Amino acid sequence: HTKRLKIGCGFNIIPTWHPIRLAEDYATADILTGGRLIFGIGRGYHTREVESFGNPMLDAEANRELFEEQLEIILKSFNQASFSHSGKYYTIPPAVPYRGYTLKEITLVPRPRRLPVEIWQPIVSGSARGLDFMVKHGIKGVVSATAEQFVDRWFHDYQTVARGAGRELQLGEDLILGFRMSIDDTQELAVRKARPYFEEHAKFMGPLGMLRYSEEHVKAVAARQPQSPTAATIENGVQNRTWLCGPAEEFITYLKDVERRYPGLEHVMVSCPLGTPKKIMKENLARFAREVMPAFK
Repeated sequence: HTKRLKIGCGFNIIPTWHPIRLAEDYATADILTGGRLIFGIGRGYHTREVESFGNPMLDAEANRELFEEQLEIILKSFNQASFSHSGKYYTIPPAVPYRGYTLKEITLVPRPRRLPVEIWQPIVSGSARGLDFMVKHGIKGVVSATAEQFVDRWFHDYQTVARGAGRELQLGEDLILGFRMSIDDTQELAVRKARPYFEEHAKFMGPLGMLRYSEEHVKAVAARQPQSPTAATIENGVQNRTWLCGPAEEFITYLKDVERRYPGLEHVMVSCPLGTPKKIMKENLARFAREVMPAFK
């Protein structure tokens, strides 16, 4: 029933797909929504979902190689009327007989309604190779639930890489900054309300190596190593600004500072961690919309 709301998936784990099937499904959904679809992509971090499809996850280099080739195919299919591809993992189309001739190119049917496709990818370790790849293909970045020291470093790195590729971006442009949040009348109440869900979040994400609260965490993310969930507390989450906990006035003060530091930043994302009851999620979002958002209109 919506007409203007943009829709997207954060994120389509490309190594669990055949690239042409994913491109077809995206294009179909983009047409059905009137060109309102955003394309979120990722390499994955769950071995059970990627390896179960017969694709590499434990071998990080092979996973990255596969992901990069798959995205190259997807972009060709979106942007070219017909295309072919020959790489390490895919030959598209195969040189097979078809209706009296040898197949040399194929066409994506349907193609997206809106071109170029808006693509977003999470930045989880800030590697030079990852940022180079994103900028080369015009991919925008999502930095979420990450200590502000890394946010600042990666925002500057993204801008620098873009400049090296001939794109002059304002600091924060083409990026999203995301926070976990708990909003209440005082910080003490907000922390108390969020603590049990924070702890479940840490127990889930730590063994997957996806916490980004410290230098040790980020090194483990890059090396795909598990982290101890007890190494993160909601108190240090509040301190390093992976979490916003407190009254609306404190949210506004901090986000105004973010707005000043990153003049190109247009998108801020707030969410509750996995396992938070629906009632609490809705209360948080409603209060944020009612008490914080008007300060930024």
